[in-house]
Amino acid sequence: MIQKRKRFLWAKAHLKWTVTKWKTVLWSDESKFEVLFGKLGCHVIRTKEDKDNPSCYQRSVQKLLCWYACGMGSLHIWKGTNAEKYIQVLEQHMLPSRRRLFQGRPCIFQHDNARPHTASITTSWLRRRRIRVLKWPACSPDLSPIENIWHIIKRKMRQRRPKTVEQLKACIRQEWDNIPIPKLKQLVSSVPRRLQTVIKRRGDATQW
Repeated sequence: MIQKRKRFLWAKAHLKWTVTKWKTVLWSDESKFEVLFGKLGCHVIRTKEDKDNPSCYQRSVQKLLCWYACGMGSLHIWKGTNAEKYIQVLEQHMLPSRRRLFQGRPCIFQHDNARPHTASITTSWLRRRRIRVLKWPACSPDLSPIENIWHIIKRKMRQRRPKTVEQLKACIRQEWDNIPIPKLKQLVSSVPRRLQTVIKRRGDATQW
């Protein structure tokens, strides 16, 4: 009930933000992709020739990305993280994406409340870099338009069925590059409606 209340209040507090304002947000998120399809235990899908290939035994990969309504940001693939590694990713991928996409214009960085994101060393790094961060309500993937991008890419992975981690990485990058800019604009434009839905449901989860 407390979390629902916080989501409800957060949505009300940001309801007056226009679509133009939401387009100043540099969205980011992480998601897990696996080579496996179905409940196959510790096995991976591989050919007989690949049975001794070490890459066939790597089961999953995580990724962090940044994107903006008028262009795609950096896509970084990794296996896991802590606060120190997260800061390195911000240095190497988020900052260049911000420079390229916003060209010095003011923007707001969004990330969720995962532990590496809220660690003291991370928040200190963000302050030193003078990066404005959008305060984000916990347990609110339905408020982030980037979640819809994950759904699109994961649907493509189910169709393409990569057999190794390297194939998976290549497929993810290809589908990432194929996301059309109008789709990004459409998703960001949906944020005010997402907020209205959260308010209507008094903070409960939505179907976005």
